[in-house]
Amino acid sequence: MIWETVRLSLRSIRRNVLRSFLTLLGIVIGVAAVIAMLTIGSGTTEKVKADISKLGSNLLVVRAGRPAGPGGPGGLDQAVRPLAEKDVAALVAHLSGARAISPASQKQVRVIFGTESLTSGVTGTDSAYLDARDWKLVSGRSFSDSETRAGAGVCLIGETVRQQFFGAGDPEGEIIRVNRTSCKIIGLLEPKGYTGFGQDQDNVVLTPLHAFQRRIAGNRDIDNIYIAADDRTPTTELQPRVEDILRDTRRITPDRDPDFAIRDMTQIADAMTSATTTMTGMLGAVAGVSLLVGGIGIMNIMLVSVTERTREIGIRLAIGAHEKHILIQFLVEATVLSLFGGIIGILTGLSLAGLASMTLTIPFAPSPAVIMLAVGFSALIGMVFGFFPALRGARLDPIDALRHE
Repeated sequence: MIWETVRLSLRSIRRNVLRSFLTLLGIVIGVAAVIAMLTIGSGTTEKVKADISKLGSNLLVVRAGRPAGPGGPGGLDQAVRPLAEKDVAALVAHLSGARAISPASQKQVRVIFGTESLTSGVTGTDSAYLDARDWKLVSGRSFSDSETRAGAGVCLIGETVRQQFFGAGDPEGEIIRVNRTSCKIIGLLEPKGYTGFGQDQDNVVLTPLHAFQRRIAGNRDIDNIYIAADDRTPTTELQPRVEDILRDTRRITPDRDPDFAIRDMTQIADAMTSATTTMTGMLGAVAGVSLLVGGIGIMNIMLVSVTERTREIGIRLAIGAHEKHILIQFLVEATVLSLFGGIIGILTGLSLAGLASMTLTIPFAPSPAVIMLAVGFSALIGMVFGFFPALRGARLDPIDALRHE
């Protein structure tokens, strides 16, 4: 019975191809918009997570300066006191639950090799930096503790620096000039790519901290302290320990605000993920309104179809068809029509999302659950908005229907 009804519905749709297409156009647009928005939003969320993870997992970043107050600009106020090596030493000596602790100072300078030059971010740090940032070496080695203490003229370079100066060649052993200081390349960093803010993380040169302080920065200040928690210690548990140690080292009493800020990259990642997820949901909801418009279109066309087929309905009722048979036929017709629109909309939405993913360089992350929900919702739209026309057709009086011209 049901398959015969479906067959009759398909035949009715084929008889009015143009009208059927115009009817399901609203559903196609609505489903395509929802699928595209949710897929792009999911890809954006994955991109944010990946960008944050490139900074290092379970990572705390300590910076000098108080957090900006309400109404002030974002970031940090001018530092009261810069971070110093004694702060790093105190954390290394007393902080439990940390996998790696590393100081770092940064500056943009000109890097020169032969006749080529490049403005790069030069970071002065120690051998624990790569572990703290979850950064591996493609080749070579990191600098040793003795090289860090002595301020040796050695360095690690990122992929962008290698491509600029050496192409695909091996840079190990080559000498580059960093801010008029010679530096021997001893290792090549694993590529990290761009952040979501367009920063090239591979345009970097790492040097021993003391070499950076003496030859590039001209001071002994430390910009950041990177602290990577071990697998057993969450960053939320580690953060108050870090604050207590630094308060003690910097002689800050409990009644005073700290002159440093601790940023939890896990919390930042969670906050950004939550924000993108919320925005995706809102955009999906707005796009979903067009599905209701498509449903109204189905209802109007089905009412026209019932009117056009009034005499046919009268004949079927006169020869013994039950009202429920008429009701089911028009309901199935509306549902099949809506399902066709939903399937076309899903394919269109995925195509648009794929194009956007390539253009925006974000992951293509379609959700099977969202696709199944779109199919189900398309069918539901057809049943809900097709019910009134189907009921109207089922309740026609056979005699009046047979008189209809």
